Amino acid sequence: MKIFKYYITLILVALCAAKVSGQVLSITPVSASARQYAKIEFNIKLIADWQNPYLQNDIALDMLLRSPSGKEIVLPCYYESGMSGKPSLWKARFAPREAGKYTYGIRLRGLNTKESQSITHSFIVAPSKRSGFLHPNDNWTFKFDNGKRFRGIGENIGWESRTSDDSKFFSKLHQSPRYNYDYMLKSLAKHGGNFFRTWISRWNLPIDWHDNFNNSRYTASDKYFNPSAVKRMDRLVNLSDSLGVYMMLTLGMGAYEIKDGGFSPTAADFFVNPKSKERYKDRLRYIIARWGYSTNIAAWELFNEVDNVQFGDKDKPISADSIVAWHDEMSTYIKSIDPYRHMVTTSISHRDLKGLNTLRNIDFNQKHIYKNTAGIPKAITEYEALYKKPYVIGEYGYEWDWSKNFDDFAPHMDDDFKRGLWYGLFSPTPILPLSWWWEYFDNRGTDKYFSKIREVNNWIFKNNAPLKQSTVNTTMTDVYTTAIKCGREYFVYVYNAGNNGITGTVTLAAQLSSLSPGSVYEPEGEILEMLPPLKSVDGKTDIYVENLAAHTDRIFILR
Repeated sequence: MKIFKYYITLILVALCAAKVSGQVLSITPVSASARQYAKIEFNIKLIADWQNPYLQNDIALDMLLRSPSGKEIVLPCYYESGMSGKPSLWKARFAPREAGKYTYGIRLRGLNTKESQSITHSFIVAPSKRSGFLHPNDNWTFKFDNGKRFRGIGENIGWESRTSDDSKFFSKLHQSPRYNYDYMLKSLAKHGGNFFRTWISRWNLPIDWHDNFNNSRYTASDKYFNPSAVKRMDRLVNLSDSLGVYMMLTLGMGAYEIKDGGFSPTAADFFVNPKSKERYKDRLRYIIARWGYSTNIAAWELFNEVDNVQFGDKDKPISADSIVAWHDEMSTYIKSIDPYRHMVTTSISHRDLKGLNTLRNIDFNQKHIYKNTAGIPKAITEYEALYKKPYVIGEYGYEWDWSKNFDDFAPHMDDDFKRGLWYGLFSPTPILPLSWWWEYFDNRGTDKYFSKIREVNNWIFKNNAPLKQSTVNTTMTDVYTTAIKCGREYFVYVYNAGNNGITGTVTLAAQLSSLSPGSVYEPEGEILEMLPPLKSVDGKTDIYVENLAAHTDRIFILR
């Protein structure tokens, strides 16, 4: 592909009109080659007048592409450096979803620039074995562009360590510089995880805050987007791509308050103020232009626990209608400018907002469950039945109150961590429940358990058949059991929630051959053993469970 083998500058037409002017000087492809689903970067030099290059009503630059199959693609570009009225540098970052020949040009528009388009040129994209971007598939899975199915297995890594943490018992642990993305994501991948959820906030990736970060990684700046935070976000995206882990990026409200450079004095005003909404769309455009190319960004999450924002003032809660209307507007806007169609979601803590779960451009719904991990399977199936969308438990845990000493009930914390993962694996959700307290579980070594979940997940998906829940019953008390069918295999999960060992029978509502082979897996001991042939009578198969210790589980694999 000759255009990428040499340093070529494309001289484009000057765009002028009376007192209104704009001039694209050149496009320089930075990448040495172009491959399907990999980032291609262009440097774009231009001269134009603006007040603020990050505001699209002031000035906006797009790359207009035509794919090999003839699809028209509008790629937002972003400002990098330079001054109004002088040569400035802009960037285009593109990840082609098709192999073959692309043609492209540049569109420049703005208040002081007559909208114009450049001449077109072309480049060739080589095919690759990458899977592409993630999209909705069914309640159990997402799917990549190439059709491969995906289930997220991981945890919250909400933020990197802070300078000062307010945990009563674990502030020293949470403040440890060890807890950065480089360490945590590598650890997650090493243990078999492939998914994490993280926040943009004042103390983490604070791209639109100027100071007071409570985090030594960031430097105060009066720039519109904080350079140190933008650089850290670049690093996070590159690291995720290199490790093959996928993120749910929680965007949050950003620096919306007047004292931080925004337009809204209150959260209630943020949802309805036209200037605040316009500013938020500019923020979204920048995020998509700079990082939307990443196949490892699985989803944009607009809010963390928006119901807690709604009831920030318990005596004067924000109108649910205004919050839902805002989500509808912003999710629709994202879909209109994101050329890769990343999934969009948001989350609640525990209070539903009427209409939020049915928004057309929210791809999957989400809530957080604490102190009730046993309720996860029911919550998932009930919400999916009600709203006809995938449902995700974005946070869960044995305890949410950070003023308590978790070491006083550490075994319960560990057991709850494991239960949430198993309950999720056997429930129709595309992302297994994501635990909170990442530092605590890393320090205890609990997160090594991801490897066992990943192993069973791989067994389930090896034949690429659809997943279905199957009926399984037992007369044993304090026993939770569930089952799924994948192709000709059944996976039966049995957990002893009691405080004593048990022996008994679980019954699977399925007819098996009298010579069906089977096996049993014990996660705690990592023991996989063959079962004797099981017999079915009248469409039911009894499975004998012997000496299952308290708070342990077994998985029966029947073929």
